[in-house]
Amino acid sequence: MTECSVWWSKPIIESENTLALLDPTERTRYDSYRRVEDRRRFLTGRVLAKTVAAEHLGVSPAEIHFDATCTGCGKQHGPVRVPDAELELSISHSGERVGVAATSGAAVGLDVEAIGRNIEDSLIAYALNDTELATLPEEEDARAEGFFTYWTRKEAVMKATGRGLRIPLRSLTLAKATEPARLLASDDPALSPESTRMADLDPGSGYRAAVAVITTDEIDVTERWWTPSSPGHGQ
Repeated sequence: MTECSVWWSKPIIESENTLALLDPTERTRYDSYRRVEDRRRFLTGRVLAKTVAAEHLGVSPAEIHFDATCTGCGKQHGPVRVPDAELELSISHSGERVGVAATSGAAVGLDVEAIGRNIEDSLIAYALNDTELATLPEEEDARAEGFFTYWTRKEAVMKATGRGLRIPLRSLTLAKATEPARLLASDDPALSPESTRMADLDPGSGYRAAVAVITTDEIDVTERWWTPSSPGHGQ
């Protein structure tokens, strides 16, 4: 059994203590965001990820230093990792939700999306292949709900590989949105149903989320809420 812990938070407000956890590269990224909400989501993701990593590794969050080197371009905007540690992390945020997923070494991907918006047919056709399109209901709200279930599952799977959108969305075939999350087929060699495990999550009303782990074992997923004032405890 592979254990996967998922932590949720609302975006936090900056403070001297939380900003002190950002290294110079992270602080540059934080300062580059023009919108307050984008800065808050980035800050929350990094602080939460460092808190989760510190708990796993038995150190303080201030001792955690991430390598976020992008495998495509070499810049520091890729998935975060702690060098030489038996720990895998994935950060995702949307609206008023920030999440971090963690495992003890199995590659993991997390995605959360706010669902309160209209979905254009062009986006649906971009993300879903013909097999999946045929499963979507005609009724508008149910169609949007089904689409976001597919979308978060696919994003989670692709993030788990570390390649993200370099894997075409339509190359993956997932189980129906009304069924438990499962990869049925992949045209990309980075993924196979035999070594991919998935689960839908509960980030709260108005959001959809999923996690994927690259493993042949079954996964045990736990979800908890976090606030800076009570790290390691539910909200």
